[in-house]
Amino acid sequence: MREITLVSIRSFIQLGNWWSDINHSPVWQDRISHTLAVMYAFIAIATLIQLIRIECRVPESGWTTQKVFNFFNFLVYGTRSILFVCWRNVQDMTPDVLKHVVLELPGLAFFTTYSLLVLFWAEIYYQACADSSQANRLQPTFYTINVVIYGIQVFLWYFLWFDPVNIVLVISKVFFAGVSLFGAFGFLLYGGRLFLMLKHLPTESIGRHNKMKEVGWVATICSSSFIIRSIMMCFNAFSADAALDVSYHPILNLFYYLLVEIIPATVVQFILRKLPRRRVLAEYHPIIH
Repeated sequence: MREITLVSIRSFIQLGNWWSDINHSPVWQDRISHTLAVMYAFIAIATLIQLIRIECRVPESGWTTQKVFNFFNFLVYGTRSILFVCWRNVQDMTPDVLKHVVLELPGLAFFTTYSLLVLFWAEIYYQACADSSQANRLQPTFYTINVVIYGIQVFLWYFLWFDPVNIVLVISKVFFAGVSLFGAFGFLLYGGRLFLMLKHLPTESIGRHNKMKEVGWVATICSSSFIIRSIMMCFNAFSADAALDVSYHPILNLFYYLLVEIIPATVVQFILRKLPRRRVLAEYHPIIH
């Protein structure tokens, strides 16, 4: 029994050494950052291809929510890919506030991108409820919320540049945790409302069940990713052992970005891969009746 205990202790110590060795190995730091860069590049290319497919299918529809969503995804993930390719240069940026801006701005853009889905669901919900007054206020509210969030974050960056004390950095991280939690709340609120509305529709159809599954899965995945991000940002704010976006925590960075961006984005893109229907021109008449 004593020998088994000693073996377990040695195994635990070796595991801790393995974790520490990778974290402090420049080779592994580069490998993990380049792996993340490849993953983000793959998603960026996939979203660009999807955007092109949608444009070819319905070129006359203009910039729909689906097109804007894919375009923003391409920008966010393309930027992330470039940042991880240039990871060493990003870590050496001076002043420090510039590094924080470069690393945190894609996270804010991610929030804006996925809040477009919440806006889209809210519009569908209020239109189905014949509540035009609420539906008309959705887009101004969406813009106002995003302007306020970006304004507060710019204000915090300015203070961090003017007086780079730790308390400002903590407030900035806690603020972003709150933004992420707000995003999760939006998905749960309007995803849940739309799901229940579809569930209680009197008409039974395959399309309705497919749309219910789509809304349910996307709401669950996106709300979970935002909640995980919020929790991780809180740990990041108050614990040096949970520091993110630093070169000496490559494994933590890998799992963090996999859970909050890469896996959710991949699954959501797969679920929303269906192209819109082609529009039939009103003046078209079939030759054969």
